[in-house]
Amino acid sequence: MTTQCVKAWVHGVVQGVGFRYSTQAQAKSLGLSGYARNLDDGSVEVVACGDAEDVDALITWLKAGGPRSARVDRVLIEPHQPQSLPSRFTTG
Repeated sequence: MTTQCVKAWVHGVVQGVGFRYSTQAQAKSLGLSGYARNLDDGSVEVVACGDAEDVDALITWLKAGGPRSARVDRVLIEPHQPQSLPSRFTTG
């Protein structure tokens, strides 16, 4: 198993619609660690770490629009190397 971490910025109508909590539930179901947090510009930043296939599955879910209440316009992704791996997936 290869551990991969990515950082994603999700733009659209993604704040105030349960996006972070839905992302947390999806990430937990995939066994990922990291976080989803609101940014001042109205986007959501997501860091996801875990098995490469599971990280890819979360990215696919984000790009597909996340929860029904959200509207995702674009998702920007880059590799991420945290100083230490997060132990669980949080919202913050």
